[in-house]
Amino acid sequence: MGFTLRPILRQKKALAGLVIIVALWLMALFAPIVAPGEPGARVGRSHQPPSIEHVMGTTKMGRDVYRQFVWGARSSLSVGFATGIAITVLGTAIGLIAGYAGGRTDAVLDLATNAVLVVPNMPLLILLASFAGTVGPMTIMAIIALTSWPWGARMTRSQTMALRNRDFVTASKMIGEPAWRIIFVEILPNLTTLIGINLVGSIIYAIVAQTTLEYLGFGDPLKVSWGTMLYNAQNSSAIMVGAWWDIGVPALGIALTGLGLALLNFTFDEIANPQLRSGPALTRWFRLTRARNRELELGR
Repeated sequence: MGFTLRPILRQKKALAGLVIIVALWLMALFAPIVAPGEPGARVGRSHQPPSIEHVMGTTKMGRDVYRQFVWGARSSLSVGFATGIAITVLGTAIGLIAGYAGGRTDAVLDLATNAVLVVPNMPLLILLASFAGTVGPMTIMAIIALTSWPWGARMTRSQTMALRNRDFVTASKMIGEPAWRIIFVEILPNLTTLIGINLVGSIIYAIVAQTTLEYLGFGDPLKVSWGTMLYNAQNSSAIMVGAWWDIGVPALGIALTGLGLALLNFTFDEIANPQLRSGPALTRWFRLTRARNRELELGR
């Protein structure tokens, strides 16, 4: 049961979320134009409040907060989205294989999933990061991705097990279609909504996890990101001296990203949960989709 973007974009929540995310991405991509100059350069006095010259103030080291915010978006967004995609791909692949294959394969993969799942995630991240010492964005991505895939794998496995005995899957097996085609052509399109929810949730978690690790001092201090901005602000006692902008600006960036992704996730939840569905566009689309699914199953 695939779907197009048109009915989703007609939802005000989804459209608002998409606008926020696209705006942040455009800001990050065009950082050399939006905020020209070196983000680590000293351009003013220590902890200058927002002014015409420095619209978001300066840090304790006299660095422009606006410039750091724009350039830091590159690292935070790229790590968050890339890690979220990696988590989703890994979890979806494991869940599909376990749910479709069943038997011993399912038992082994389910055991591995549960083994990773029962370990507290954030303490494990901190432990791995402490062993690695000061780590760059790629290492943070790897640590988060390798410890955060089980939730998506369990959801995908559950849905795959429910779909593998459906009539259209049974018919495909009877006519001799290979397993890879059944998984990717028959089952995977029916998991689109679930994958979307998993992707958005994974991106939000990855951004928060990266920020947490960097705030605790495990990130590379030479790399500008929203997490390192918070770390430097905390070390300079920004709140104690009243420099609220030093912490408020990167925190606002994280909050806006979370808000945009959450608004998109609300729409995916409405698609996945019939009790949450509302709006004429989605209603018409669901009716059309159900009708097409009935025709498809009757045709097979």
